[in-house]
Amino acid sequence: MSRLPRATLRSPHPTRRQVLLGAASFGATALLAACGGGSDGADAGDGTATASSFTSGPISGFGSIIVGGVRFDDSLALIVDEDGNRATRGDLKLGCVVDIDAGRIDRAEARAVALRIMLGGGLVGPVSAVDTTAGTLTLLGQTVLVTTSTVFDSALTGGLGGLTVGDVYEVWGLFDPANQRFVATRIAPRTGATEYRLRGVVAELDTTAKTFKVGSELINYAAVPNADVPATLANGQFVRVTLQTTQVNGAWLAIRLRHSVRTLEQRPEAHVEGVITVFTSAQSFEINGLQIDATNATFPDGTAGVVLGARVEVEGAIVNGVLVATEVELEDRRDLGRRLLEFRGEMGNLDTTAKTFALRGLTIWYGGTVEYRNGTEASLADGKIVEVKGVISADHTRVEARRIEFR
Repeated sequence: MSRLPRATLRSPHPTRRQVLLGAASFGATALLAACGGGSDGADAGDGTATASSFTSGPISGFGSIIVGGVRFDDSLALIVDEDGNRATRGDLKLGCVVDIDAGRIDRAEARAVALRIMLGGGLVGPVSAVDTTAGTLTLLGQTVLVTTSTVFDSALTGGLGGLTVGDVYEVWGLFDPANQRFVATRIAPRTGATEYRLRGVVAELDTTAKTFKVGSELINYAAVPNADVPATLANGQFVRVTLQTTQVNGAWLAIRLRHSVRTLEQRPEAHVEGVITVFTSAQSFEINGLQIDATNATFPDGTAGVVLGARVEVEGAIVNGVLVATEVELEDRRDLGRRLLEFRGEMGNLDTTAKTFALRGLTIWYGGTVEYRNGTEASLADGKIVEVKGVISADHTRVEARRIEFR
């Protein structure tokens, strides 16, 4: 099939897949909801009635935003969080996962105009443990894995080792059910948070006591109005819960409770990146509640790795709430090294001594080996429009430029 060219280059020597891609979407639902995803559906009048494509996945670059290898113009998009509250373009951060309803995707240019972008929160709460050897942290009883692709907010220094036990953070990530953990895509401080957020799989549901567990954490949902409790609440269901910030008798008190799966409209084009949370076969599985029918799909990486907990990219169409796949790719191997990401925008805060500048809220470091196009290092100046390709630094707090092109 004809694939979209990717905006994230992973090797200077193109693989067979990259050649095919060039020739031509924290998954689809809630936790593709990594940073986003998961609502109760589009609201009337939100502009999505004319949408012809659906894409869900982590933001991997800017100019406007790049998701799933497609550059989406977000200048006129309605931006909301997963509860339908208005958000802004400034809330769209590298590493967040968003659901995008857009117009037709220009496959030759890998571009589309976003009509509606749904941006959700991840986990919000105090960190109770940090293990720099294992590369993990524990937040609200959930194990969070930090990888080479995890982005740390610029307000944080020192990467994982710089986190303070007891402080409150927001963590976006893809849920890995096989290992019962989140794979972090972005981590940021949340000082002064007035509520916590937790998401995961329901266990030990007691409808009489109105309690259940998510991982090791006991949740009491007695204060949630009955009308707001999912009618299908059951063990094994993926939910998102808003909590008070103090426990009572060892339980977290729920303020809001949502089934963390979005009801998707018909879309002739769909591209979703996420983790397989329910597995029947390589031809039938779910990504956080979104049913995938891969009966007639192609598998460029084979089917052996399509298992519970695998991170995959699925392309196809949304038909009657099901993603009918035309292609299923494995993503797991792509996190073994640092990804080359792409950013485009206006330079600011140039510091020629530190060899850094600001671009779309990111710190770009150009002190290493950099290929310049249409200019040289001496051409760098505040206000210049540049396109930067680079990798996340070892401490996860800035982008190390590998190529800077003046536009």
